[in-house]
Amino acid sequence: MRTALTIAGSDSGGGAGIQADLKTFAAHGVYGTSAITALTAQSTVGVAGVWPVPAEFVTLQIETVAGDLGCDAVKTGMLASAVIVEAVAAAIAALDLPNLVVDPVMVAKSGDHLLTPDAVHALRLTLLPLARVVTPNIPEAGVLAGMTVTSLADAREAARRIHALGPEVVIVKGGHLEGDVLTDVIFDGDRVVELTGPRVPGRHTHGTGCTFAAAVAARLACGDTVEAAARAAKAYVAGAMRAGIPLGQGHRPLDHFWAMPRPAAAGPSGGGG
Repeated sequence: MRTALTIAGSDSGGGAGIQADLKTFAAHGVYGTSAITALTAQSTVGVAGVWPVPAEFVTLQIETVAGDLGCDAVKTGMLASAVIVEAVAAAIAALDLPNLVVDPVMVAKSGDHLLTPDAVHALRLTLLPLARVVTPNIPEAGVLAGMTVTSLADAREAARRIHALGPEVVIVKGGHLEGDVLTDVIFDGDRVVELTGPRVPGRHTHGTGCTFAAAVAARLACGDTVEAAARAAKAYVAGAMRAGIPLGQGHRPLDHFWAMPRPAAAGPSGGGG
């Protein structure tokens, strides 16, 4: 069985972070392992607190699971601090882990900041050069590229600038741009590919970025090209948003298992003899 490792924060609400990644891996038939970088007290409404894990223990988690269970792809999410970013980059390089997908998580859906400014600098310097794919949304792309992104043309330019930082492929997700049709920009250093699709209405948006990057990693673990993985991930996230789960008072969770058959509902329990 193919395996994928997620290195990210724990979302106690279950909709994003490690929890979303492991659900996504499972939905794609990939065995998921994890290295937790931070604990969050989090719900659909917001982040009440963050408790980073010591960097040396993050490294120990990565070494332990990769050494025993193998690793066909890696996905990073919330890394919290510069020292954790640097430790993660060092471990990935030392272990020569393949198919690194970097989701540069900077701000939660609720608006809470999840990455310090010095950590952003460390991510650009140490982690992006190791990445096969980096998947920023529009605000993240603007930070990484050092520019304001308000249009599709800006997204293309941001993808080029981010590519110059070292990743093999950049996918700038277009969900924050205006319009009913969303376009993701893929740039591999030679050509631009644009993936378009209708905006999915509704409140089921918690964990979309984590889920997209995890789906890309799962498909890469199974042998897809980056473009094929991105197309499959985009369709998977759209389906998960449409299905949704009616829980929470804020940005509601996706249904990560929307495409899988469900057991029939049990009937009323019968009484004894």
